[in-house]
Amino acid sequence: MIATESGRIRYFFHSVKSVYSFFFALGKRARKSKVFYLISFLPVVLALVIKFSQIFNGDGRFEGLYIFSNLIIGFYLQFLILILALFFGTSVCSEELEGKTLTYLTTRPVPKSAFIIGKYAAYTTLTSLMVVFGVIFSFLILNVDKLLDFSLYKVLFENLAVLILGLICYTAFFTFVGTFLKRSIMFGLIFSFGWENVIQYFPGSTQRFAIVHYLKSLLPVPPAEGFAFLLFRLEPTPPGLAVLMLFLIAAGFLGFACLVFHWKEYILQD
Repeated sequence: MIATESGRIRYFFHSVKSVYSFFFALGKRARKSKVFYLISFLPVVLALVIKFSQIFNGDGRFEGLYIFSNLIIGFYLQFLILILALFFGTSVCSEELEGKTLTYLTTRPVPKSAFIIGKYAAYTTLTSLMVVFGVIFSFLILNVDKLLDFSLYKVLFENLAVLILGLICYTAFFTFVGTFLKRSIMFGLIFSFGWENVIQYFPGSTQRFAIVHYLKSLLPVPPAEGFAFLLFRLEPTPPGLAVLMLFLIAAGFLGFACLVFHWKEYILQD
């Protein structure tokens, strides 16, 4: 009995690994991925423009770290990771329905939950890489004159950790949404740029109903000079509790996605 259960667990993780490898390789070459590669490097172009402008105009009012912490991270946190998570998360299920491949996949000897988890992990890894490279290049460009100040890199790594946690959480949520809503993209846009971008500014405990609240609670405090845009009206949750909440949210929605995908009967339309 124990040997049988152990074999099932090994088979499950082997299935997750196989699904992950297949969809990560497929996702790298997908047309939509190429579009998002370009979008994820827009902040790099912006960082270049700002840095060259500062050099040629002799404008040193704002340091590179301040611009990075407010403008660049703001773009990634409030826009890009939401868009990436939305389009890749909802497509975990929806692209199989649209491509008429769901029947083939669900009749393979692969547990349905292993399919969801493996594909979710592949897309989360892919989007995380898009974000990581763009953030690092932007940081290096804006702080090119202080690259030997190793204290700055702590800010870089902390911001990267927050963005990756955001992708883990948002992609799990949108994976769940994509398993049962036909118009998941429309709902996701309303949620992302309606709920998440409004509720975070509510006073008191109300803002804790937004995922972005817990992400902002983990952001490093930017340099003292200037206004900290991302921390406006934030009543932060303690870092340990914020991390716990993010992992609970991700695990919960991914678990719900697996349950819905396992029990729901999908109808393929012509």
